[in-house]
Amino acid sequence: MFVGNNNYNNLNGNNNLNNNGRFVGITLPCHDILMKTYKNLWSELCGYENLELAFRRARKHKTLKPYVIEFEKNLNENLLLLRAELLLHSYEPKPLETFILHDPKSRKISKSDFRDRVVHHALCNIIEPIFEKAFIRDSYANRISKGTLKAIQRFDYFKRKVSKNCTKNCFILKADIKHYFETVDQDVLMGIIKRKIKDEKVIWLVKTILSNYNSKKKGKGMPLGNLTSQFFANVYLDELDNFVKHKLKAKHYIRYVDDFVILHVSKQWLELCKSEINNFLMCKLNLQLHSDKTKIFQISKGTSFLGLRIFPHHKLLKKRNIRKFESKLNLLSRQFNEKQIDYDKIYDFLEGWVAYAKNANTYNYRKSFMENIEKKFKSEISTKEINRYFRLAKLSFSPR
Repeated sequence: MFVGNNNYNNLNGNNNLNNNGRFVGITLPCHDILMKTYKNLWSELCGYENLELAFRRARKHKTLKPYVIEFEKNLNENLLLLRAELLLHSYEPKPLETFILHDPKSRKISKSDFRDRVVHHALCNIIEPIFEKAFIRDSYANRISKGTLKAIQRFDYFKRKVSKNCTKNCFILKADIKHYFETVDQDVLMGIIKRKIKDEKVIWLVKTILSNYNSKKKGKGMPLGNLTSQFFANVYLDELDNFVKHKLKAKHYIRYVDDFVILHVSKQWLELCKSEINNFLMCKLNLQLHSDKTKIFQISKGTSFLGLRIFPHHKLLKKRNIRKFESKLNLLSRQFNEKQIDYDKIYDFLEGWVAYAKNANTYNYRKSFMENIEKKFKSEISTKEINRYFRLAKLSFSPR
């Protein structure tokens, strides 16, 4: 349970200012009062069925990659070897392959060896459902049935609710955590995980995965690009989610990885929230808000969120995101021409992009690029399209 300084006693459950312009009273997060713990997970994690499922998930959209084909040639032997290494605690991940991605800002991406990715999936298969039960509704990154589309829809709902269908003036605190993946404190993260996971062998595996990352500062950071890092990012910031929801009593809060927003009618209240959140991040999680990217805006003037410019009555795609999409599509097209990927991957990418772009006023743009796609891949058909065709055919010929 978090015990902070007196600054944390400034917020109450009603989001109202008292005569001194401060808040009074707090309530404790319910997840700190009753917490179920889990032991004896190791045998399930190391089970052959779990490792086989982990392999299938790790190879998804990568079936034509040489390293996947090589691993699958001797699948049974490779999975049994991994199982033996885990059971004997002799498993050691291979060094990460690191490269710099420019899109447009520079980011260091660390890529694990394929067999290590199988282990990551095996771990997440077992412990992710345990933590998922306690996550708040409005955390949207790297979660089943969540994602950017759901986050944007939720933002629209909050925007309409707080502004009374855009008839009332309201504000948004848009915040970003400074160098989040580089500054995560591994000891703090392990402490959070240990509150739920009591199986020491699982804890050993988590430590082994974290220690494989060579960070600038020992004990800090997680590799951007690992499945486990995406999951641990949510575990770590679940502490923030509960502070904002249960102690600050913010009703209209959305988080996507380390970006989050709070909507409210009072700019003064949001200013106070900003200060309290930064204090909490520094005291509890050894993080801090990005001063340049954390601001309070009037919603009527437009807000950037998850690649969109959101205004009261319309939304626009950021030009940067359009360039990023076109660049990614060109890369996938080259990989397809070189037979590195199949058409299914391009179809899935386009399907996701169209669903995302529909959230903005992009009809003419979508129509134009889809016409080009039809010309470029006119002889191709995806597995999804084939399955859809057979489902429709089955329905057409089924007896009424």
